Amino acid sequence: MLFPFAEYWWFYASFIVFVLGVLALDLGVFHRQAHDVGFREALTWSIIWVATAVVFGLLFHEFAIYRLQNCERLLAIPGFNPLEAAQRSTLQFFTGYIVEKALSVDNIFVFVVIFTYFNIPSKYQHRVLFYGILGALVFRCIFIALGSVLIQYYWVVILFGVFLILTGIKVLLAPEKPVEPEKNPILKLLKKFLPVSPNLDGQKFFTKHNGVRMATPLLVALILVEISDIVFAVDSVPAIFAITKEPLIVFTSNIFAILGLRAMFFLLAGVVHKFRFLKYGLGLVLVFVGLKMVWLNQVFGGHFPIGWSLGIISALIGGSILVSFLIPAKKD
Repeated sequence: MLFPFAEYWWFYASFIVFVLGVLALDLGVFHRQAHDVGFREALTWSIIWVATAVVFGLLFHEFAIYRLQNCERLLAIPGFNPLEAAQRSTLQFFTGYIVEKALSVDNIFVFVVIFTYFNIPSKYQHRVLFYGILGALVFRCIFIALGSVLIQYYWVVILFGVFLILTGIKVLLAPEKPVEPEKNPILKLLKKFLPVSPNLDGQKFFTKHNGVRMATPLLVALILVEISDIVFAVDSVPAIFAITKEPLIVFTSNIFAILGLRAMFFLLAGVVHKFRFLKYGLGLVLVFVGLKMVWLNQVFGGHFPIGWSLGIISALIGGSILVSFLIPAKKD
C-alpha cells in the first residue's frame, strides 16, 4: 500500500477539516438564507466543485511524487518507480471521481421524486441536501474503512467483483420501475414512532402542532435522501475499490464527488430524465469494474492499466449521454 493510514492519518485529518470548513462556509455564508437555486448559480457552483477536484488532483500528483521519492519502505522494493506510482495514483483519483460523479446522476432522479412527493419547495431543497451530504460523509467514511479492511482478502475482492457484475447486468436488463416513496418501509416505520406534521414550517425540521412536537415533511425527506445515499454507496464504494485499493484515493475521490452533488442536482434536476441511455452506460461501467476485480487485473499481472480504465469508463458514460441527445425519446 502506497499511502497506509498509520503514516497518513494527518492527511485524512487535514482533508476532513478542509471539507468541514468548506461546508460551513457554504451553508453559513453563501446559502445562509433559503432561496431558489437557479441554473446560473448551480452551473457556477458545479464548475467550482469540479475545478476544486481537478486542482486537488494536480496537487496530489506533486505531493505523491515528493512522498514516494522519500519513502525508504517503498524504495527498498525492487523495480519501484516513484514517478510511475504517483502518475498511476493520480489517474486512479480522477477515474474514481468520474465513476462516482456518473453514478450520482442516477441518484439525482431519486432526489427529484422524494422532493416532489413531499412538495418540498426548491428554496428548501438545498438545506435538505446539505444535511443529507453531511450524513453521507459519515457513512462513506464507515463504508470505506470497512472496505479497506475487507479488500485485503482475495475472496472479498472476487465477491465485490461478482456483485458489481450482477448489479450492472440488472441495471442493463431490469425494466424501469417508478420510485414510490409512500411504499418505503422506512417511511411507514417512521410514521409509527414519530408524529409527522402534514405541513412545512419554513425550513425547520421540527415544529409544534397543538402543543405536540412533530417532524416536518422536510425531516422525512432528509431521512429518505440519506437512506437512498446509503443504498447508492453499496454500489459506488466497491466500484471505486475496483479501480484502486488505496483507501486514501477512494476516500478523497468519493468525498469530492459528493461535495458537488448538490450543485449537480440543481443543474440537472430538470433534464436528468432526458439521459435515457445513461443507465446502460452505468450498467456497462459496473460490469467493467467488476470484471477488473474478478479477471482483468489478473490477466494484466495484477493491475489493469489505469489509463485504459479511464478511457473506457469515460467512453461508456460520455457515449451513453451523447446517444441520449442524438436519439431523444418519442413524444406521446
